[in-house]
Amino acid sequence: MTIVEKAAYLKGLTEGLGVEPESRDGKLWSALNDLLSDMAHEIEDLQAVSSDYAEVIDDICEDLGYLEELTADLDDGGLEELDDDDNLYDLADYGIGGDFDDEESDGEADEDEEEDEEVEYDGVMYDVTCPSCGEEISFDEETLEKGSITCPNCGEVLEFDLGENKE
Repeated sequence: MTIVEKAAYLKGLTEGLGVEPESRDGKLWSALNDLLSDMAHEIEDLQAVSSDYAEVIDDICEDLGYLEELTADLDDGGLEELDDDDNLYDLADYGIGGDFDDEESDGEADEDEEEDEEVEYDGVMYDVTCPSCGEEISFDEETLEKGSITCPNCGEVLEFDLGENKE
C-alpha cells in the first residue's frame, strides 16, 4: 500500500465513523485528512524525482568510469583505446596524447630552463615591454645593436634608436 493509498484509507475510515463534517471534530478530522493527503502526494512526487536523479547519477558514474579507463594510460602517452567512433573531443586539440617531451610535461621545466639561460649568459640583458600587447621581452646587446626586435606574442616590430645623446 502506497502512502497516498494509506492517506485515502484514513480519510475513508474517518468518514465511516460517522463524524459530522460540520461539527468541531468533523472540521478537525477533515483538515487533518486534507493535510495528510497533500503531504502524501508531495512525498510521492519527491520520490519520483529522486528516482529520476538516481538514474542520471548512475549514468554519469558509468560515463566517468569509462573516461577513467580511457585516461588511465595518458601519463604513458597511450591513447590506443580511442577511435573515431568514440563521442569524445579530439584530445590532441587540447594537448593530450601524442608525443610529449618529458621536460615540458608540466610547463615548469620551460621556466627553469629560461632562468638557467639568463644566469649562464655573461653579457648585458635588456628587458622591454611591448606597447601593443604588454608582453615582456628579454634580449641581449647583439639584438639591441640590430636596432629592432619582433614581439613573439603579437608580432609587433619594436625599433630601438641607438643615436648618441648630445649634451
